[in-house]
Amino acid sequence: MERLEVIYQDEHLIAVHKPSGLLVHRTKIAEETDLFALQILRKQIKQRVYPIHRLDRKTAGVLLFGLHKEAAQKMGILWMERKVQKAYLALARGYTPSSILIDYALQKEGKNIKQEAVTKLTTLKTIELPCAVGRYQTARYSLVYLEPVTGRKHQLRKHLGHLRHPIIGDNLYGDNKHNRFFREEIKIPNLLLMSRSLAFEHPFTQQKLMLTASLSTPLELLFKHFNWGVDLLSQIDKKNG
Repeated sequence: MERLEVIYQDEHLIAVHKPSGLLVHRTKIAEETDLFALQILRKQIKQRVYPIHRLDRKTAGVLLFGLHKEAAQKMGILWMERKVQKAYLALARGYTPSSILIDYALQKEGKNIKQEAVTKLTTLKTIELPCAVGRYQTARYSLVYLEPVTGRKHQLRKHLGHLRHPIIGDNLYGDNKHNRFFREEIKIPNLLLMSRSLAFEHPFTQQKLMLTASLSTPLELLFKHFNWGVDLLSQIDKKNG
């Protein structure tokens, strides 16, 4: 991989479309790879970049960097003050509620304390396949729009697992039978979760920005397989724009 798709760039910030499987930066847990979004982007634009947030390795979509330290610091403040609206797309097992606020505290990793965790869920589309996966004769799935209010590690994956509607392709909190069905029958082995958009007020220009990623490859394949039109996303994107 030599280049990342640039979604937005000015003198302060740059947003790219991170593909599924790419780490944001170097980490001890993945010493087998030397490909990272930070290093690729730095070579691509020939200047230093500063990570503002993270996406899990298997999560695709909008990833934002600062082009200087002050930009990263100012965006970090907006993030902590919850002034950045984040939206994700995912495919979940079963029929999810039409809309729900998931207010379910999550245990902090390595510590015996719970942290507030809140996610808004909106169901965009449902589908029932005439395939026996597990104990039922048909398989039901929901395309969901997720808006995390807080930003805990694996929050969306854990919240969907808590609802018993795990995200397809999630090997940690998901359903192995449905993961295998998508991997072997639908030919989509990836985690079906992507960062769709980031919305915030630019910390230098005060311009309201809505940075939106096109469908990631796994979700694009999903839409094609089920003959879903991308127009079903436009209404909810406009609502949050």
